[in-house]
Amino acid sequence: MHVPATLVRGGTSKCWLFDESELPTVDGLEALLVNAYGAADPVHLDGVGGATPTTSKAAVVRPSGTPGVHVDYLFGQVGIGVGRVEWGSNCGNCATAIALWSVARGLVATGGDTTRVVMRNTNTGAVLEAEVDTPGGQVPEFGAQTVPGTRAGGVAVGLTFLDPAGSTTGSVLPAGTSVEEWDVGGTRARVSMVDAGAPMVLVDAAALGRTGAEDVREVAGLVEDLRRIRHRASPRMRLTAPGATPGDAVPKVGIVGPPRPYRTSLGDEVRADDHDVSVRMLSMNAPHPTIGLTSAVGVAVANALEGSTVHRASTAPGAAALRIGTPAGVITVTSSGTGDPGPRRVTVRRAARILCTAEIVVPESIPA
Repeated sequence: MHVPATLVRGGTSKCWLFDESELPTVDGLEALLVNAYGAADPVHLDGVGGATPTTSKAAVVRPSGTPGVHVDYLFGQVGIGVGRVEWGSNCGNCATAIALWSVARGLVATGGDTTRVVMRNTNTGAVLEAEVDTPGGQVPEFGAQTVPGTRAGGVAVGLTFLDPAGSTTGSVLPAGTSVEEWDVGGTRARVSMVDAGAPMVLVDAAALGRTGAEDVREVAGLVEDLRRIRHRASPRMRLTAPGATPGDAVPKVGIVGPPRPYRTSLGDEVRADDHDVSVRMLSMNAPHPTIGLTSAVGVAVANALEGSTVHRASTAPGAAALRIGTPAGVITVTSSGTGDPGPRRVTVRRAARILCTAEIVVPESIPA
């Protein structure tokens, strides 16, 4: 079958976007994506997948029937070497891509030099607001806005998460406390379980013999420890039933530490006083090359939670603007508006670019 789709870069991810009205069926969506991406193949050779967690994303978009919301989208993290799709999370970088695409497709009318797009993630119920640069009421194909992790420019998009605290579990602290001490490989480690942007568990890096400023190769040595922490946290956060096997997407998991000098993946030097906290996250079961936007939101909210691992490590605890040191560079997250139990708005500046429109030739089935 031939399926229309658009490949869009959002931030440091690439996401194939599908208009729900153009899909042959939504009932067989998972099989369609698995076959289109070549998901069962670990290198995605016979499909359009990118064979990395940041380039194997998909979203199905439709006009929203919710008052005040322009579009709804279903996000899928397509497997790499496994024939399945993770449906349990959201992706801020893909939301950035969806905002630009929605204006370019005419789902949202341009509104002058900037166009407001309100989106609802149907996986989690999260609502996001984007401000897309549309100079003179036109949608540019290219732009000069850059983000840490790439030197390529794109169309500027300001992405805001609205009331992100507790969006999945109903509580910003689903375990009921800002920090717990766990035995991790014979070492006592402080962990914070936070639900803001996405559910996540953030571990004190020092307890694992790390600083939080490692490069991705060093973080790779922590993958199995962090996976075990994710699996322990999942039922504790009420994301899975006791005894059930957690997925690979949520909770997000990573390490945090105080700021310190390091060199980015692009070779830039970052000073300790250039950022407020060091964070290294996993994406699925691999080190994240930057940080997912949902994770950045959670880190920013945790920065305001007394006693959390982020609050303890940060040189700017409780600050409205938090500078997060990631492997790719420093990302600034701004919180505003007093809400209960967290900020009403959390904003990150991003960039997006439409890369191509295509008809994906999708096999009806993949031989076993």
